[in-house]
Amino acid sequence: MKIVLLGAPGAGKGTQAVKIAEKYNVVHISTGDIFRKNLKEGTPVGLKAKAYIDKGQLVPDEVTCEIVAERLKESDCKKGFMLDGFPRNVMQAEALDKMADVDLVLNLAVDLDKLMARLTGRRVCSSCGESYHVSAFDGKKCTKCGGDVIQRADDTEETVGNRLKVYTEQTQPLIDYYLAKGKLKSVDGMKAIDDVFAEVVTVLDKIK
Repeated sequence: MKIVLLGAPGAGKGTQAVKIAEKYNVVHISTGDIFRKNLKEGTPVGLKAKAYIDKGQLVPDEVTCEIVAERLKESDCKKGFMLDGFPRNVMQAEALDKMADVDLVLNLAVDLDKLMARLTGRRVCSSCGESYHVSAFDGKKCTKCGGDVIQRADDTEETVGNRLKVYTEQTQPLIDYYLAKGKLKSVDGMKAIDDVFAEVVTVLDKIK
């Protein structure tokens, strides 16, 4: 089973990815994790990426594709994989077509206005990391450890708005790309976590 997972920031990709990997025994490949591994190990492609990162520049598509291609050659991917964070645009999708024959692109569909409220209302404990939401929490201290509950810098309206704008600009063409190939399936990412996963299972069991 070779899957690509799509979804806006805050759509719950990370949560669903863990559940999918456990149930279907597929390797969860996060581009963020691959980058960190290559940077830490100082691999040739990692050093290429570092040259851009050190300058505060985005890593070019070509380097990102090279890093993913190397990862997909590893033995644990032979039985299948799930890509999370790649491809991010049509150019990367076209490159992926040359690396592997993807079975399914699973899109966690969300209402961006509601997603904005979900993300900007998120609060976390500065001590233990416990998560809260202002819709169900009006305190300032963590109920788990007593630490201060704060809003993260990347959860402000301006930052979230920018992330969603970039996502919309880059990913909508990607959704159209995979729709045209007949490989895209969408599930309702606004439901409760277990309800979303139930929909995911229904979709994935058909291609297992």
